[in-house]
Amino acid sequence: MSLTELDPADRHREVAAGFADVIVGVSDWDAPAPVDGWAARDVVAHLVDWSTGFLDAGGVRLPGGPAVADDAAGAWSAHAAAVQDLLDGPSAQETFTHPMAGEHRLADAIDRFYTADVYMHSWDLARSQGITPDLDPGYARMLLDGMIPIDELLRNSGQYGPRVEVPADADAVSRLMGFIGRDPGWSLSLG
Repeated sequence: MSLTELDPADRHREVAAGFADVIVGVSDWDAPAPVDGWAARDVVAHLVDWSTGFLDAGGVRLPGGPAVADDAAGAWSAHAAAVQDLLDGPSAQETFTHPMAGEHRLADAIDRFYTADVYMHSWDLARSQGITPDLDPGYARMLLDGMIPIDELLRNSGQYGPRVEVPADADAVSRLMGFIGRDPGWSLSLG
């Protein structure tokens, strides 16, 4: 079943599990990642720290876990479980108001702003280890279709680098990676 067919709780469960699978393959947490200036460990730190801050700004507090610097895999596991608990619980249906992102149902805010980020950063973490991840192309198309109309807003946010041009016949994941500023041909040897 494609990620596009899942509800926010099940989509997060699948995407977070996929990210955990990539973590299992990490042999060098200090290896460079495709995000300029980041190492593999920084990808995990970004997802844990950014989403914790994002939710906190809307009044939702996650329990703490291991520090990424000490135990990246453990930090991810604890964090993903805490987010999943939110999505599986009654608060998922409550209104979440964020000072920058506006008002959404909590499950939708997590899905739109966080789960999508985990999916995209799965590529970064895998590539830091020289692995090409098996990412759902339908979900890549869905994300790209939603991002193209707000291209200028995304670029102005500072969250995405300049678009990297890819061939017109590139697969959906490569087109998405190019759109968010990644070179789909990035490898450890090319840096």
